[in-house]
Amino acid sequence: MFEPQVESMSRDELADLQSRRLRQLVQRAYEKVPFYRRKMESRGLVPQDIRSIADIRYLPTLQKSDMREQYPFGLFSAEREEIARFHASSGTKGKPTLVGYTAHDLQVFANLLARSLVTAGATPQDTIHVAYGYGLFTGGLGFHAGVEHLGATVVPASSGQTVRQVTLMQDLRPQGICCTPSYAMTLADVMLQHSIQPKSLGIRYGIFGAEPWSESMRKQIEDIYGLTACDVYGLSELMGPGVAIECFEEQNGLHLAEDHFYAEICHPDTGDPVPEGEYGELVLTALSKEAMAIIRYRTGDITRLKSEPCSCGRTHRRMERLLGRRDDMLVVRGVNVYPSEIERVILQCPELSAHYQIRRVYQGHLEQLEVHVEVADSSAASVELAAAASFNSDAFSRQVAEKLYNTLGIKVEVKICPPGTLPRSEGKAVRLVEERHS
Repeated sequence: MFEPQVESMSRDELADLQSRRLRQLVQRAYEKVPFYRRKMESRGLVPQDIRSIADIRYLPTLQKSDMREQYPFGLFSAEREEIARFHASSGTKGKPTLVGYTAHDLQVFANLLARSLVTAGATPQDTIHVAYGYGLFTGGLGFHAGVEHLGATVVPASSGQTVRQVTLMQDLRPQGICCTPSYAMTLADVMLQHSIQPKSLGIRYGIFGAEPWSESMRKQIEDIYGLTACDVYGLSELMGPGVAIECFEEQNGLHLAEDHFYAEICHPDTGDPVPEGEYGELVLTALSKEAMAIIRYRTGDITRLKSEPCSCGRTHRRMERLLGRRDDMLVVRGVNVYPSEIERVILQCPELSAHYQIRRVYQGHLEQLEVHVEVADSSAASVELAAAASFNSDAFSRQVAEKLYNTLGIKVEVKICPPGTLPRSEGKAVRLVEERHS
């Protein structure tokens, strides 16, 4: 562990720490953020009403729309001259949201990323290749600071220039890699195109996040690289990556940094807490952030929490890997569909690659769900596809469609594509496309 005294503290000690930090956060928000003062007054609350972490349920929730309405500085709880850095969300689902950090916030950020790296298997002696994007996106600079804080060596590759990255990885022989899972597959594709076996690089562990990915994707990445793949979770709105991460010992749920973030699970529609162990929307409070007051933020991510002890010795609760996002869930002919369910089926087929795209096609009032997926470059299906233009309509395509129907309960049209024909990701993969035809 990076901080054993914190990561293995008793639940009572942790609750005391959370309660103290929540009281300070609520007092600061009430005094310095008119948005929270109005929200609390509308509920008849004053800061003195919040005495322990259990009282957090009385506070109002915060949504992405609130952050956009308060743009740029409405939620800031520090003076402008105290702000050391700005970041912004990726804007995948709309207008980006601006976030700020004081110097202390950046120290906490670096410390939590160093903790995350160790949780995934890193040591101070390692070289770590960081291929998350740098700039307004928090991933690159966040991991960069974490590697340096750990005392390891960072390769600040950012995203893009994939061929050059492969050369760097061959030359510098990093022990770890940090990037999105889809970009890890893109890197592997380029290596194989240049007759480089990803396993030959000797990468020991990978930390992948910023987009949902399935267990099937994990297995494919681990098999092709010969590494241990750990999921990392974070949001720009709270801090960035490092809110939670899997330990390499179990890879079974992401340990939340509960000394800095308090997690709840609420019903996606009503916002009410759900019974322990049930799936719902993850709601997070940044207990120690100075620059902004982020209280009970509705993340839109669907998961559940688990309190069972972990063999790694960490006592902080774990969240399961994301089932999906509330706004990613598709309702197709009355059936709820998460893209992660489609990915799981696709990656169970060895003939198929990890490169796919879900297309929601509207023809007038009719709606059709299509899955476009590439065959694996080395598969027998690839050879057959090269020889037969009618491969898209053959028995294999129907077999995949039947598997999807058995999983999802709706009909999906499967289109098999030649290797290298679907768009490649250098950051977050764009998995869902809508097409409208009159």
